[in-house]
Amino acid sequence: MHKVYHRIDQVAGNVITVHATGVSYRELAQVTSAQGVSLAQVIRLEGDRVSLQVFAGTRGIATDSQVRFLGHTMQVPYSEALLGRVFTGSGRPRDKGPSIAGHATDIGGPSVNPAKRIIPRHMVRTGIPMIDLFNTLVESQKLPIFSVAGEPYNALLARIALQAEVDVIILGGMGLKHDDYLFFRDHLEEHGALSRSVLFVHTAADPIVECLLVPDISLAVAERFALENKRVLVLLTDMTNFADALKEIAITMEQIPSTRGYPGDLYSQLAARYEKAVDFDTAGSITILSVTTMPGDDVTHPVPDNTGYITEGQFYLRNGRIEPFGSLSRLKQLVNKNTREDHRTIMNTMIQLYAGFKETLEKQAMGFRMSAWDGKLLKYGERFERQMMDLGVNVPLEQALDNGWRILAECFEPEETGIPTRMIQSFWPGKTEIRAS
Repeated sequence: MHKVYHRIDQVAGNVITVHATGVSYRELAQVTSAQGVSLAQVIRLEGDRVSLQVFAGTRGIATDSQVRFLGHTMQVPYSEALLGRVFTGSGRPRDKGPSIAGHATDIGGPSVNPAKRIIPRHMVRTGIPMIDLFNTLVESQKLPIFSVAGEPYNALLARIALQAEVDVIILGGMGLKHDDYLFFRDHLEEHGALSRSVLFVHTAADPIVECLLVPDISLAVAERFALENKRVLVLLTDMTNFADALKEIAITMEQIPSTRGYPGDLYSQLAARYEKAVDFDTAGSITILSVTTMPGDDVTHPVPDNTGYITEGQFYLRNGRIEPFGSLSRLKQLVNKNTREDHRTIMNTMIQLYAGFKETLEKQAMGFRMSAWDGKLLKYGERFERQMMDLGVNVPLEQALDNGWRILAECFEPEETGIPTRMIQSFWPGKTEIRAS
């Protein structure tokens, strides 16, 4: 029998406080007021003093409003009918479609038993050379995209959603502008990817508590798909908005702030979500790619700083490109040895030469005399940025490798690259191939 209380002790912002017993952390409740019925979630327990975050806000709630505890945490119905649908952060249909009838799945549960995990062994192909060739995304990996406001990170996520070779895409949007939400929905629909996608979207106009639910509800659904032997890619944007929601609630609760006002448990809150990435021993996998915006391009900001200790590398998005320096996929060596024989050779050689190109640009800017070698590096750098770094390039990994060899052959003699002779003999393009390209 659900417990019902008719006295609210305190209303502070969107948080109400009641005296109750037998209540668990994150349990749901229904709050009935003059404005109607709204869900609320337990966010703090101090003896019999229970604090709840009200989803629809506290407008109209009085001290005699009714609070009815439901006896369970937030749940999301699961079935194949989720595919192609758009929902709010609390799991309600946003696309005006019917509610989903399926098995109720608790959200926010523990991460997977380590004994059920296996060592990552498969790449996730995206068609983007700066990812596939230079910083390979691996199944069960958790990687953030570090970016500043204004960079096309949503467009990048949308491209990955279209091109990634996975079975299911789950997009969790936090604090999205309405235009960004429409962009994701329309882009996926127009290009035929919505049928394999599930969208959980919290906009800036929605209750803040729903922002906190988006990662949990996205990952709960992802786990159910993965247990049915699906390869699932979870795209989250923006985890800084998630952290800011945590901070806002912590301030309302009068918690002692940590760095820059964020709660002291920021690290564990982020880790609890990222650790849901997994490759099951006998089922599918969950791969997490998230956006983390850096206020003021400050990588020491608490959100990217804590994220870096949890994840297996990061992508840096600057000037509309994934930067080759600083970007890192720590698991790439587990898979790029099995792609093509020349993968590591091309990856290492092209990055080394691009570093030389950057040094040459500095020399040029300072007015130093350019040598013939500098001229080759300048020619190479222009081609590398246009044919490899441009996010508009969409080619399979094998073609990207072939393009890499062609760029090298256009700019250098074989002996200038430092590539082993065996690789040169096997892969270096002939003059006819270079002219034809």
